[in-house]
Amino acid sequence: MKKDNLQNKPVSNLPAQAGGTGKSEAAKREESILEFWKKNDVFQKTLDKKSPEGEFVFYDGPPTANGKPGMHHIVPQSFKDVIPRYKTMRGYHVRRKGGWDTHGLPVELLVEKELGLKSKKEIETYGIAKFNQKCKESVWKYIDLWYKFRDRVGYWVDKDNPYVTYKNEYIESVWN
Repeated sequence: MKKDNLQNKPVSNLPAQAGGTGKSEAAKREESILEFWKKNDVFQKTLDKKSPEGEFVFYDGPPTANGKPGMHHIVPQSFKDVIPRYKTMRGYHVRRKGGWDTHGLPVELLVEKELGLKSKKEIETYGIAKFNQKCKESVWKYIDLWYKFRDRVGYWVDKDNPYVTYKNEYIESVWN
């Protein structure tokens, strides 16, 4: 690898504006593998393969998409991915249904803060239906970042048919 006179680092690790590509060899390799998986539909193939051991049920405790994904999400996302991959390799079928936590206190607190509401009375004055609608809108604020994050870390999950905790079918399934 060619060296430059800026801190004697390999050029490929330098930012693009300094003459490098901006990406390490490891990052390029990771992206190549991710592209291979995507191009060859490897995730879907793991779902379609024969599963002589039967079903392995693994529930994904869903994140709330009204906050940005961060470094602290990498470990849980990794475990939520490694365990189903391992069980798939051991002959089980693992559905990998993803979901989104779209209601509850964290969502309400964030919306209260955004609206400057400080009490239950202020929420009632604002309007409960209007407040609930704001909560529903807020949980989708960073959904694109979540999908990019999950794609980049190679997290295999059905993102086309997620469960959404504020939808009636989900709530009714919990009641059941």
